[in-house]
Amino acid sequence: MEIKKILEQLKSGQLSIEEAEKEIKNNQYEDLGYAKIDHNRKERAGESEVVFCQGKPDEFLSKIYMTIYKENAEVLGTRATEEQYELLKKDIPIIEYDKISKILKIEKQKEKIGNIAICTGGTADIPVAEEAAQTAEFFGSKVERIYDVGVAGIHRVLSQREKIEKANCVIVIAGMEGALGSVVAGLVKVPVIAVPTSIGYGANFGGLAALLSMINSCSNGMSVVNIDNGCGAGYIANQINKLATKK
Repeated sequence: MEIKKILEQLKSGQLSIEEAEKEIKNNQYEDLGYAKIDHNRKERAGESEVVFCQGKPDEFLSKIYMTIYKENAEVLGTRATEEQYELLKKDIPIIEYDKISKILKIEKQKEKIGNIAICTGGTADIPVAEEAAQTAEFFGSKVERIYDVGVAGIHRVLSQREKIEKANCVIVIAGMEGALGSVVAGLVKVPVIAVPTSIGYGANFGGLAALLSMINSCSNGMSVVNIDNGCGAGYIANQINKLATKK
């Protein structure tokens, strides 16, 4: 609904002040033609919009980043390339790029609160884990990294049990058969977010085997996000962590 119409309905009594406020909040975005920048997302949904960089034409990406940066003074982007980093660095010299996670960000200094534990099955899962970790950190959560503790040497994860149990939420990232999520969910009292990765031999089917294994887990308290979706896991974990910290 257009702002003018909202105000007219407010004036005529068709909308209450509370209803008009809600309509205005749902209406605030900047239309670039090829993209609609959701400036109000942080107020409405808790955190600001994340830019998915993969596949975006250079001119579109540049304008999107500049628009969000001018409004928020920080931007988080995922699945970015070094070429995209070099492109944006020309206009935003303070932008940072991490080659492992493919995170492309401008970030304000902030206090990190709470505790999220992130476990990986193997070293090859770290890129997805870093996407999750840096997403959660960008939004203000403290992260404990516990890497290479897969079930092939289960004593490794058991030796880290004390650290894992201190977390408000645990992200478990694994490829192959994806069994680590079930193991960890059977050890802790807090929510576990499992992330299947595309790491594995042929019958892993690009992460499908791990995804199905996690979805079919008999361990309660575990939810599953899509294959290689570190950002999604980090975002959800941040929400859980902040709820736990607030409580």
